[in-house]
Amino acid sequence: MKKSTHPTYQPVVFRDPGADFAILTRSTMTSAKTIEWSDGNVYPVVDVDVSSASHPFYTGRSRLLDTAGRVERFNQRYGKQA
Repeated sequence: MKKSTHPTYQPVVFRDPGADFAILTRSTMTSAKTIEWSDGNVYPVVDVDVSSASHPFYTGRSRLLDTAGRVERFNQRYGKQA
C-alpha cells in the first residue's frame, strides 16, 4: 500500500448539536475544532445537521405537510377561470 495516496483514518466525534447527541467513530474527515471525550482524550469534532437522534424516520416524529392548503392555493391561482 502506498503511503502518500491514502488519507489518514483516525478517531473522530460526529456531533448533532440540535439533538445533543455525539458518537465517536473512525473516519477520514478532519476538523479544526476538538472536543474532550469521556475517556479523557481529545478528538476532532464534526458538527452535523441531522443524525439518528433527530431524523424523523428514526425518531418516529414526522412533519405534517399542509397538502390541502397547497391544493386550495393552486386552485385559487390557476383553477377554473371564467
